[in-house]
Amino acid sequence: MTNRTNLWAAAKGFMAVGLWMGMFLAGWLTGTDFVCAADVAAAPSPAPSPGIVFRAGFAERDITPEIGMEQPGGYIKAYHKSFHDPCKVRAAVFDDGKKRVALVGLDALILREPSVAAARSGIQKRCGIPPEAVMIAASHSHSSGPTGMVLPGEYDHASELVKKLAYELSSCADPKYLAKVEEAIVEAVCTADAAKVEAECSFGRGMENQVAFNRRFRMKNGRTHTHPGQGNPDIICPAGPTDPEVGVIGAWDKQGKLLGCIVNFACHATTNPGGISANYIYYLEMAIRGMFGQHVVVVFMPGACGDVTQVDNLSPYAHPKAEQWARMVGGRVGAEAVKVLVSAEPGSQVPLDYANTVLEFKRRVPRPERVKAALEIVQKDPKEVGHTEWVFAKEIVLLDAKLAKEPTVKAEVQAIQVGPVVLIGTPAEYFCQFGLDIKAASPFPITFPVMLANGCVGYVPTEEALSPTGGGYETRLTSYSNLEPAAGRKMAEAGVELARKMKPGTLPTRPPHPPFQGTGWSYGNVPAELD
Repeated sequence: MTNRTNLWAAAKGFMAVGLWMGMFLAGWLTGTDFVCAADVAAAPSPAPSPGIVFRAGFAERDITPEIGMEQPGGYIKAYHKSFHDPCKVRAAVFDDGKKRVALVGLDALILREPSVAAARSGIQKRCGIPPEAVMIAASHSHSSGPTGMVLPGEYDHASELVKKLAYELSSCADPKYLAKVEEAIVEAVCTADAAKVEAECSFGRGMENQVAFNRRFRMKNGRTHTHPGQGNPDIICPAGPTDPEVGVIGAWDKQGKLLGCIVNFACHATTNPGGISANYIYYLEMAIRGMFGQHVVVVFMPGACGDVTQVDNLSPYAHPKAEQWARMVGGRVGAEAVKVLVSAEPGSQVPLDYANTVLEFKRRVPRPERVKAALEIVQKDPKEVGHTEWVFAKEIVLLDAKLAKEPTVKAEVQAIQVGPVVLIGTPAEYFCQFGLDIKAASPFPITFPVMLANGCVGYVPTEEALSPTGGGYETRLTSYSNLEPAAGRKMAEAGVELARKMKPGTLPTRPPHPPFQGTGWSYGNVPAELD
């Protein structure tokens, strides 16, 4: 506990710096590249409907894992040895007088479907919000607690060899930690619901294009390589896009105080500043709180970034150290969110809606001869066959066992409307192109694609990435990632279809200026004076 206390003391010092940075940013708005309400809509906000009061509430709960627990993010076991900053559940509940919705951001690598179902059920029992109105999204922090990959009991049906590979040699969820996370989600949402006050919401988008990069590249051999290495002469160009938009919803009380906000951005949380951590989301939160106060709850909803990380493979310079990297990504994204929050106009007309659909997909099936070869490899020492070869042979064996029990996968696609914003959630570690496709087809002024929402079905690449010209790490066939090639496109289409059944709210704007009268400012209405 002594180390944790010292770290918190250091963090408080940084928060003071964050406050100064926030005050600086408030004055540094000239020339900023963002879209706020005034840029998108010309009509003033409609008058509130009599008797309808919009309310918002926020809350957070601690889900910091213990030192010694497993650190997820890979295909083998790793353990936490130190603490950097707390992991949290952060929740927002909105109520338009007719419907309630809950948006939950989780500092976790993933949250599998059984835990989502348990949390939603608890929320419905304790505060009455229906499961389909609750979106739970994991930030994909690679420095968080043991919520995956393998669930307790998941391979109990399989052979002793498979059970050993799954439970003893793979990254596993901790049942006690899962129970803690599920209860924290319920508590955060129900506390936020009980804390609702009359509020207004602002909506906007900023642009941050200096911290997120596609990690897949076209190579001279005609295929695609994930992280081919800086300076690799065989690189032709990136194989996919990035999405620089920073989407922001702000909720303000009637005195103009920021209660909390929703932030949507597409970049892997792989900065790993050292030890247990919310990853760069910690610094994102710090930047926003530096401007608006430590009471503000920042609900982070990850954008489609299955192939996007903070690593710039085309940079001629050495990468920053881990702490600096986390600070840079979180600080810049948080600063952009601050610029949107101080510029967008709040409004009290915030219609809410929600809908979901469940799709079913086939898994990709490894060839029998590949399974046979993989079985031979996993019974050898990894040092003999090579670490990478052994790990992905293990994954083929686990996938084969999973196919015997579950040859298909169910995936929930969800849309939640908050005024002029629609959040479209999928359980995929979703390629960035799908997020851009969803935005382009959405009928809403602002759209937040949200990945790893309400479950996890692994990497979901584009069909091109799974073609002969594709390839790369994300297309490997594993127990984690194995959906049919068309799955990503079908999820995007389903999400847009849900959004099209909703009626977008109006982006709030300031009232129009009255017609010009008079002569203008009398101090300024003079010719140049030279004497």
